[in-house]
Amino acid sequence: MQLSAVSEPASGASIFLPPLYDIVWSAVPFALILWFFFAWVMPRFRKILDERSELIEGGIAKAEAAQAEASAQLEEYNALLAEGRAEASKIREQARADGLAILAEFKEQAQAEATRISQNAQVQIEAERQSALASLRAEVGSLAIDLASGVIGQSLADDTKASVLVDQFLADLDSSEKAKS
Repeated sequence: MQLSAVSEPASGASIFLPPLYDIVWSAVPFALILWFFFAWVMPRFRKILDERSELIEGGIAKAEAAQAEASAQLEEYNALLAEGRAEASKIREQARADGLAILAEFKEQAQAEATRISQNAQVQIEAERQSALASLRAEVGSLAIDLASGVIGQSLADDTKASVLVDQFLADLDSSEKAKS
């Protein structure tokens, strides 16, 4: 007896197709793995991705907020810096003006002091000149009396004669000086 269980060899494209029982028994574990993947792995994976996405979006929002705050502070700093520079410039200009005013005031005071000192010196010089002239007249008078006594041969001890003679001599001297000038 011969069994004809031997099947004919497959030919053509059928050699690439597995038997039906292999397809069924391979599809069941594939379906289980697919169900496990979509039921358990994918939700966790999506949850992790959503958390990361929220974290990244939150970080971006924080960075944008920090950037906006930094820009605002930079603008405020620049405004304060410009205001400070303007104020410093005003202070410098005011100080220059005050310095020039003080300098002018000191010059004016120095000029007034110099004028006062010069006037005092002129007054003192004139007073000393008058004093010297009076002293000189007295000495010239006494010398003139001594000289006149020697020339005349008589004593001019009498004060009235001496004074008249001295006054006349000095008047002649003044008239001769005036005539020269």
